[in-house]
Amino acid sequence: MISVLTIVRNRAGHLAQLVEGLRRSICAPAELIVVDMASEQPIALSDTDFPVHVMSLATEHLPLAEARNLAARHARSDNLLFLDVDCIPMRELVGTMNTALEQTDALICAEILYLGPDDARGSWDEADLAVRGRPHPVRDFPGAGVRAEPNPGLFWSLAFGIRRTRFKALGGFDEAYRGYGGEDTDFGYRATAARLPLLFMGGPGAFHQYHPSPDPPLQHFDDIVRNAQLFRKRWGFWPMEGWLRKFEMMGLIIIEQSVLRVLLPSDGEVRH
Repeated sequence: MISVLTIVRNRAGHLAQLVEGLRRSICAPAELIVVDMASEQPIALSDTDFPVHVMSLATEHLPLAEARNLAARHARSDNLLFLDVDCIPMRELVGTMNTALEQTDALICAEILYLGPDDARGSWDEADLAVRGRPHPVRDFPGAGVRAEPNPGLFWSLAFGIRRTRFKALGGFDEAYRGYGGEDTDFGYRATAARLPLLFMGGPGAFHQYHPSPDPPLQHFDDIVRNAQLFRKRWGFWPMEGWLRKFEMMGLIIIEQSVLRVLLPSDGEVRH
């Protein structure tokens, strides 16, 4: 069977809807593992028909790589489905992903449909969300089945499946990427380097619950700059280039061929 893994900090409402989506699943997960990254309030979930395990990871930053790895280490199933906490799984996602992983040793991304500010804020109907949801403008998914994706840079960690043994063999997400940014792109490139196919799975996926997202995310400035430099040393190009260019336009950094130079924040720029 398949374990569902998610990580959370102060997203109780989003987490509740993720769990509701799992409750409605045609094929229930073997378990849900939740890693709480120092939320201000304790995680409280209503009863489910599947086991739920909540673990704590105390840190002042968002330790995305470390938290995902912690969840994977405690998973009991052969297959893993990682869901970001702001994702609501469609009722067929769990079973379809499990079948796909049984049939193919691959890194499999599920399609995400993006919801508006007023969608899925209370009770919801999946058919209605499917009408309201909008696909990603760059990532092209098949209508059904799986399609090989040659660009590892398009891997995303919002909703993906992988065999537990393969995740362990890859070493999980690299915890040298501290905090926020770059760890998922690095994982995609390492998977491709290990000759693990990247597949895009059409059909059942997940709905992304709306939340404000600063662009660029200045609250993660230090993490993004540090992790981008680590990625550049390993892979020879800059990740998160859109954010880095916006930082440069704001006078916060200078991007050179192989070096990022950090400047003093201008005009009291808030970075944390």
